[in-house]
Amino acid sequence: MRERVYRTEAVIIRRSDFGEADRLLTLITPAGKRRVIAKGARKTTSRLAGHIELFTHTMLLLAVGRTLDIVTQSTILHSFDGMRADLERISAAYYAAELIDRLLEEEDENRPAFDLLVSTLAALDSTRNIDLVLRFYELRLLGFLGYRPQLFHCANCQEALTEDTRRFSTAAGGALCPRCAPLERTALPMSLNTFKLLRFLQSQPLDATERMTISPATRIEAEHLLRAYLRRMLERDLKSVAFLDEVGQAMRAQPSASVARSSQKE
Repeated sequence: MRERVYRTEAVIIRRSDFGEADRLLTLITPAGKRRVIAKGARKTTSRLAGHIELFTHTMLLLAVGRTLDIVTQSTILHSFDGMRADLERISAAYYAAELIDRLLEEEDENRPAFDLLVSTLAALDSTRNIDLVLRFYELRLLGFLGYRPQLFHCANCQEALTEDTRRFSTAAGGALCPRCAPLERTALPMSLNTFKLLRFLQSQPLDATERMTISPATRIEAEHLLRAYLRRMLERDLKSVAFLDEVGQAMRAQPSASVARSSQKE
């Protein structure tokens, strides 16, 4: 029998006003995605105010409700303050939150996906390679949820892939060997550097992204391939993609950003 009051770790990925003073929260927890309500949280006197911000990693005490469970206490574990004053970092956090929201089903228990979200937000708080952290996150989240792109074996014939691999098929579910590539007319071109980057991100730990120096062209191609893969799965782009792109274009237009990007070569 379920306890009437329980604790859970959570990351708040979405929130909206509800009623006169409440907030409706969407959480990612080790037990899956769930919606809860924080009663009176919009009142200035509420003890919850400031403890249920977006992208906060928190420990919640909840009471079982008739339709929605009720937040009665919140203790912040990590607030990730470093990314809140940085538009590029916060736009990446919105994207990470929306992606897991779309891919993870309600009450679908997945501790690895929860831990990945927490570690990704922590990385976005300070990394110099925001885009590579997002590519790592996309690849690992897809893997945890059963949608792992094939990057080490041909998505069509399952032969081990070699460095002459030059095509990626969203329809087949990954990279194609030279023998199978001509059979898939919609397969996308993929450079050797991008192929190596995607394989590296799929097999190495998150902190490895901090030590990487990757050319702008390779970064952009990797983003386009994974975005095409996700678009085929979700049947549309995420809403946060436009915001992410707008911020990215603005950052690249800044002289300091351009110099920093151009200095990062293979």
